Formats: sequence, structure tokens, C-alpha cells
Amino acid sequence: MIKLLVPVIALFGLMTVVFLLDRPEAPADLVFVNRGECHTLDPQRMSWMQDFRMANALYEGLVRWNNDTFAIEPGVAESWDVSDDRLTYTFHLRDTAKWSNQDPVTAHDFVYSWKRALYPDAAADYTDLFYKIEGGEDFFKFRQAQLEQFRQQVSELSNGDEAARLELARQLYEEAEAKFDEIVALKAVNDYTLTFTLANPTPYMLDLCAFGVFCPVHPPTVEQYVSLDPLSGMINQEHGWTKPPSIVTNGPYVLTRWRYKRDMRLERNPHYWNLPAVKAKSVLSLSVEEPSTAVLAFETGTIDWLSDVSGVDYRPDMLAQARRYLERHATRYAQLESQDLGYGEIMATLAAETPPGPDERNNIHAFPAFGTYFYNFNCQESLPDGRPNPFFDPRVRRAFAMAIDKSDLVTRVTRLNQPIASTFIPPGSIPGYHSPAGLGHDPDQSRTLLAEAGWELTEKTGTLIKSSNGEPFPMVEILYSTGQDHEDIAQAIAFMWENELGITASLVGKESKTFGEDVKHHKFMISRANWFGDYGDPTTFLDLFRSTNQNNDRAFANDWFDQRMHEIDRELDEEQRTRLCEEAERFIVEEQLPLIPLFHRITVYMYEPDQLHHIATHPRLVQYLWELEAVH
Repeated sequence: MIKLLVPVIALFGLMTVVFLLDRPEAPADLVFVNRGECHTLDPQRMSWMQDFRMANALYEGLVRWNNDTFAIEPGVAESWDVSDDRLTYTFHLRDTAKWSNQDPVTAHDFVYSWKRALYPDAAADYTDLFYKIEGGEDFFKFRQAQLEQFRQQVSELSNGDEAARLELARQLYEEAEAKFDEIVALKAVNDYTLTFTLANPTPYMLDLCAFGVFCPVHPPTVEQYVSLDPLSGMINQEHGWTKPPSIVTNGPYVLTRWRYKRDMRLERNPHYWNLPAVKAKSVLSLSVEEPSTAVLAFETGTIDWLSDVSGVDYRPDMLAQARRYLERHATRYAQLESQDLGYGEIMATLAAETPPGPDERNNIHAFPAFGTYFYNFNCQESLPDGRPNPFFDPRVRRAFAMAIDKSDLVTRVTRLNQPIASTFIPPGSIPGYHSPAGLGHDPDQSRTLLAEAGWELTEKTGTLIKSSNGEPFPMVEILYSTGQDHEDIAQAIAFMWENELGITASLVGKESKTFGEDVKHHKFMISRANWFGDYGDPTTFLDLFRSTNQNNDRAFANDWFDQRMHEIDRELDEEQRTRLCEEAERFIVEEQLPLIPLFHRITVYMYEPDQLHHIATHPRLVQYLWELEAVH
């Protein structure tokens, strides 16, 4: 076994983890380290994978996914009907579904929750998913116009007249509520019947209904934290309702403790309608920022599952040990696989039969993921400081993309041999979808493209200058979040660009929250990024490039692409729709390049295969905490 050289900080971190666990309360049945600290437990405002993992534990939508096949299964809705034209959906809710305070879960709760997502006041990342409902986008624009009206009218009021401003905000809000009922085709027919009509047929609508942002919230609880802002006229939503003891949920678990950047404790919800399906009575999610500390906590038996092994330079070595174990047992593995056993059952069987030998391990696991690691270009005409942005030109973006040797990144920098990405959508991840070729590594073509765009690589100085006046190419800033391999990747790419294109690059590392804010507000030149698909359709990736999409961090806007996505929205023939999606991705990854796909993601977990059961291996990366069973 490789001896892990853990820094002293990791040892202190482990002592902290042990301290967190050393409480007078009963030990949790399942202890794990989530992918990162939760940003919010408000489902309509979620955007991060770790948030959605908790959403699937605390809330339940109309339907849910089967974690192995991703077929749709009943959730709060016990059945549903779809009209022949595939536009109108009617869900029949079970009358046994309860909130954790024993209130019944009703169709009105879903209307309230989905309406929240359609208010621009919420600034939700996934608002556009609710545009699928007829009238949803029109309502969003109506409310935007209202808020602009407020800004104009309030300037005519005295600055000190807060009562008048509040009255105007209240009037506009009441108008918005009435407008929603008038134009949005989302209705509670009665307490247990929900119906909505789509603007266009959406083949993946049921898949969306299983996605975390479509989960309901408890209206009476949320409303206690809602007010109107007299300065903006917007709905002001405070977050106290998402924390114990205020939070009320309808899923398998209730949240009993949330100590930010320390831990979260979940207890089985005694009022959940499907209580026998919940394996662990209690779950403890630890927040461990230092990666080596998390690995050491697992190695010493403190935790059952490390959900993201990253940020440690010995990860490739551990994966090599795992490969040696599997290579030694390749024949037996194939034999068990022929018996239709899944990965988890096979690994548990092997662990019981033969433990790892010297320089082997069987407790680290790498799975292909439904995601891509990439670099964003800021596609606006001007940079955040007002200077002209050279990356506004797609030829410059293509040039920088083709100057990167991606094979070098995965073999020498990450050393994980992830699949090299020339496309945004992971090839083979969506049945029936055929990926375009994308762009390869071609430094000579990079320099040709730059020359076409008016940039010349001088022989004398080896720097990139404007052909017209000799002005140097601006310093290229690469924004990345600290931790994991992001800095190493940025350093390697900066070197490639400097070496091949004659530019000067600087690296800007920021902690995750500040980094996320800068990216969201386009305060970067180039930034690192990840995207994992949310549902099983090409649009879960392609929608990021719509000019109106809330996750369009690149500020990319192209009329042809928006029109093509509009056609995709309205295409009824599934095969033709798929071909349109393929052409849309080709346009992005071969012509426009608002981003540089670098490699497709893998997910690396640590768990003992004979001690943690029911880990799902599907690339969609959904792990239901209530399905996991730890054997201590």
C-alpha cells in the first residue's frame, strides 16, 4: 500500500472531525462527506450538486428517478396522465404524502413553489426550465416590466416616503399574482390534482419533474420570511426557513442540525409516506474542506463514504492501486458480471473472497460522469474594466482552444486519464445522439486563425501583437477556484498559450464563493468551469448557450443559435429534434467556441464495498441518501 504523506493540517483536521462526531447524541447510521458545503436548502434556488443531493433527501417531487435505470417512478404523485398532443399533464397526488409537521402535501403547494421560481425576484438559476409551462416566460417578462415600472415611479416619490413605496410594491405584487393565475397554465384542480399545459411538447418533462428545483416547499413556513422591499419593489426572501427548527420538509428526512462549514444532521421523517424504503435512520454530513483530511477520515473509519475524492496529489496513485486489484481479479469479475450482478455486488463479493494485496486497494472507485470540465470565455464586446475584449471574436476563441494539448492535461497534470473532450455533451451519454467531431489540437491552425483576426506572432520577440498598430495582446487572466487540480490545470494551459501563441497569462485564484460570484456576473476574461447534466436530453447542456439562460456565464449571444434552440423546442419528430440538437452542438464546439471543452468528468468515491451498499453507478451521479445502507 502506498503510504499517504498527509500534512500536519490534515491531522488537525481529522481531530476536528472526530470532535464533531463526539457528541452525546446517538451516532448516525450513515456518515459521509458531501461534495462541498451546501449553498442553500431552498429547492427553487439550488444550482450546485451538493445542494441537490440534500434536496433529494429532504424533499420529494411529483416523481423521482430510478437510480439504476433513470426510469421515472412515482413520488408525491401516485399516477399521472398525458394528453394525446403531449402538452397537458395531470398528476394525481397521494393523500398519504405529508409534510414533516403533518400537514398534507397538496397540489396548491406545487403551484406555490413553481410560481416562486418564475418570479425574477428569486434570481433562480433554473427559471427557464419553468418556461416550458405555457405562459411561464410571459409571466417572467411581465414581472420584470413591473419592477422597471417601480424603479421609474419610485423616483417621483419622496426618498423618505417609505409607506408610499411599500404601497406601490404591494399593488404591483397583487397585480402579478392575478396575472399569474390568468396566463400561466399551472393549476391545482383540487387538493390532490395538479395540471399544467406546456408551451410545446417536451419529451423530457417527467425527467424535469424529478429534478430538485421542481420539489415543493411548505408555503406557510416560507411566507413567514417573505416581505416586500421598499427600495426595489421586489419580493425579499430571507433564508431562516431553511434552517432548523423552522424548516419543514416532505422527503425521507428532516434536518435537525445545520452548522455551516461544520456538519448537517438528518433524521428519518416519521411522516414520510414511504418510510420502509428509508434505510438509515440518521445521516450525518460532515463539511471537511481540506481534501487530505477527508481521505484520512475515511481511512481511519470515521466516515462511511467520501463522495468526492479530489484535491489530493496521490489520487492517481490510489486509482492505480485499484486498477491492479481489478486486473488481478479480472477473470472472477467477468464471471460475476456474467451472472448479471452490478458493480456494487461484484465488488462486495470480491472483497469477501479476497482482500487487497500489497500495493492494491478496493475502496476507491472511479465512475464516468454526465459532465464536462471546460474553460469559459467572456464573450462580451468589452472586458469588465471596459477594454476591448479580444475573445469577442470567435476566431480568437477557436485559436486558443486549438492551442491546448488536452492529452497532456489528463496524462501529466491530472494523471487520471479522463476522456479528452472535443464536445460539450459526453459522447454516448444520451441514447440516439451522435456527437460532432469538435476541434483538435492544432497550434499551426491556431496561429493562422489569429492572423485572420488581426493578431500577428512576431518572430523577433515571439509575442502576439495587433497587425495594424503593433499593440500587444492583452494579458490573459485565467480565473479559477482554489483547491483540487484547478491551479495545476491553469498553469499548464497558461504555459501552452504562452509557448504556442506568444501571449502573457496570469492566474487568479479565488475561494469558491467569491469565484462563483465573479463568474455569475461575468467578471473574468477566462474562467474554469464544470457542468453536469440535469436531465437526460441534449438541451441540459445546450441550453447554457441561450442568450437568456440564467446559467449563461459566458454572456454568449448568437441569433442563429437562439433560433435553432427555438426550433428544437417546437420540433415534434423526435429523430429530427435530435438531429437539430446535433447541429446546434456542432455550431458551438466547432464554430463559435464560447467555451473550451477540456475533458469529460469522472467521479471518484471512497467506500468499502462490503460495508456500504446501494451506491448507484449511473453517470447521472444521483445518490439517494435514503437508499444507502452502511454496515458497521
